[in-house]
Amino acid sequence: MLHEAAPAKINLFLHAGAQREDGYHELESLVVFTGIGDDLTFEAADALSLALDGPFAAALKNEPDNLVLRAARALSAHAGARITLTKNLPVASGIGGGSADAAAALRGLMQLWKLAVPPQALHEIALSLGSDVPVCLASAPAWMTGRGEHIQAVHLSVNAAMVLANPGVSVSTAEVFANLEDRTGMGAINPDRIRSTQELCEYLKDTRNDLEAPARAIAPVISDVLAALSKSGAMLARMSGSGATCFGIYENDAAANAAAVAISKTQPGWWVKATNIASSLSP
Repeated sequence: MLHEAAPAKINLFLHAGAQREDGYHELESLVVFTGIGDDLTFEAADALSLALDGPFAAALKNEPDNLVLRAARALSAHAGARITLTKNLPVASGIGGGSADAAAALRGLMQLWKLAVPPQALHEIALSLGSDVPVCLASAPAWMTGRGEHIQAVHLSVNAAMVLANPGVSVSTAEVFANLEDRTGMGAINPDRIRSTQELCEYLKDTRNDLEAPARAIAPVISDVLAALSKSGAMLARMSGSGATCFGIYENDAAANAAAVAISKTQPGWWVKATNIASSLSP
């Protein structure tokens, strides 16, 4: 049995530019991954199948064509595998759960099927599955531009403590972009090196998530999540992706853990997790 982690993706900032001729928007984002996420296992089998478990499995039960299965078929139209997806991350929540799952499926099935896919071909397969799938292949800090097709590794030598909080609402990415009016545009400074949590927060103060305003208009509870994170001592609180998951960056693990406990007590219906920025996929 093979195992692949599918860590949550966090957009530390996300700036939008003009809408392209292909309908996508030009984006610019500093992306990191966390120590929590979904998990996938792979076993040899004659036919391709997908089993779901975990706290958010029910949200995927009625999906006609899960991204994991689409990733498998994109690699090989006829090969078989028994795949189990443990869904620990909330669905449609702005932290790339589906994209991370698809990327993990590509990594795991290449091992299971002993496929040597050239990097450019793998990148094209990933991009065909979704704009965030390419950056999830490495699941390491990255500077992402275009619609997600241009990726550059970033030296981010800090495993900052974070709290992720989702109020239990799903937000449509398409609806958020349809309501996007205020765009920062391109041209943010790609950080050379960031060595401390303080440096990271100082850098991020000059950035924002352009999708936050339209997402808050669609789901006002996002404002409550950001307020709760700020009140709990976050050095910086912001929404990730198109929402509704928000993150807070804290001085240390103890502060993040205490904040997660406090927020969970006052908002027992929210999904709240303390974690850290991960430098790369665990071996």
